[in-house]
Amino acid sequence: MKQKKYLLPESEIPTHYFNIQAIMPNKPLPFLHPATKQPLKPEDLYPIFCKACADQELNQTDEWIPIPEAVREQYAAYRCTPLVRAYELEKALGTPAHIYFKNESVSPAGSHKLNSAIAQAYYAKEQGITNLTTETGAGQWGGALSYATKKFGIDCAVYMVKVSYEQKPFRRSIMQAFGATVTPSPSMSTRAGKDIITRNNCKYALGSVLNHVCLHQTVIGLEAEKQMALAGEYPDIVIACFGGGSNFCGLSLPFMRHNIQDGKKTRFIAAEPCSCPKLTKGKFEYDFGDESGMTPLLPMFTLGHTFKPAAIHAGGLRYHGAGVILSQLMKQGRRALRPHRGYHPCPGKLPRHCRHRYRSPQVQRDRRTEDHPLQPLRPRLRGHERLRPVFLRRNAELPCLRYRPGQIHRQRRRPEQIILTHMVHF
Repeated sequence: MKQKKYLLPESEIPTHYFNIQAIMPNKPLPFLHPATKQPLKPEDLYPIFCKACADQELNQTDEWIPIPEAVREQYAAYRCTPLVRAYELEKALGTPAHIYFKNESVSPAGSHKLNSAIAQAYYAKEQGITNLTTETGAGQWGGALSYATKKFGIDCAVYMVKVSYEQKPFRRSIMQAFGATVTPSPSMSTRAGKDIITRNNCKYALGSVLNHVCLHQTVIGLEAEKQMALAGEYPDIVIACFGGGSNFCGLSLPFMRHNIQDGKKTRFIAAEPCSCPKLTKGKFEYDFGDESGMTPLLPMFTLGHTFKPAAIHAGGLRYHGAGVILSQLMKQGRRALRPHRGYHPCPGKLPRHCRHRYRSPQVQRDRRTEDHPLQPLRPRLRGHERLRPVFLRRNAELPCLRYRPGQIHRQRRRPEQIILTHMVHF
């Protein structure tokens, strides 16, 4: 019988987070204070975030940051997450590619967001914080933080994008079941959400974009490295969806480490929504992290902090900027590919938002190699049924497919070697 799942025991849960800032040849530019325009110090962030997260946010020296044992114990409820070989999907595509899914949907919150929520809730508890407040789009981050705060005995207030609050009552119910207070935003009480952070015993938690969030998500890629070794494979290309950066960073940064330190030639592609194309249409500049201009100025690819996506897209992947780490890596030459909205069947899974899809356009060749543009397939699986697929191929052609309801359009085949693709929820 063919092996489908590559599993690691609980003892293999990572003991350290990987901090790529420590090994980047060109460090990210400093955050700037919104009032003085001077570089931020960790203590400038203490009024907003818990101390440990603020320190991690600006840490550019420590490559490995220990994961507290209490956090690892909470991770053990669902980690290590499985890597699954998708034989049926390979058959459906008619491709010799090796396709794997890093399945983060097995977490109690149904997504990878819990990896950072548990860490942030723990650090807040250790500091004596009794309240955390946050915002959420489609509800994944709000659900994760609600679960994590419940585990550590902290009160949680979630401000949810109003269209999602109305369209996704069950997601709202999940947060409320974990004891969180959920308020639609904008609403008459939105201002209270900004004021609540000023309380002495309340801090703010964020589920993407920031450096410490991407740091916590590296447990995904660190596990995937070991599981890929069990499968006897190593990727030439890593493809992942991109909203604010936590999804992409979680899988890609541990592999990117080998490019920097060991001379590997893995290529990294971020596929983003056409409705918020900050990587492909944004400018690299200092911008506020929020619409009201209250946050520090961040050096990032941005559409402008006043950017507003179409209302139909407000439920998720709506952030105007890219994370600082990914923005710096992009500036150094990593290429983000613009997505294509289409449809596709979902073999073996019934994901949320099946109709919202991205397909990366042609991968332009490296000028030092032969011309081999590629249009990689991206099965878009999101939400509680989200998977993280990994595409691998060795010395074979991968057919690019564009899916429409009831039919498959087969496009030109392009030669490539080994491809690893990351699939995430939004």
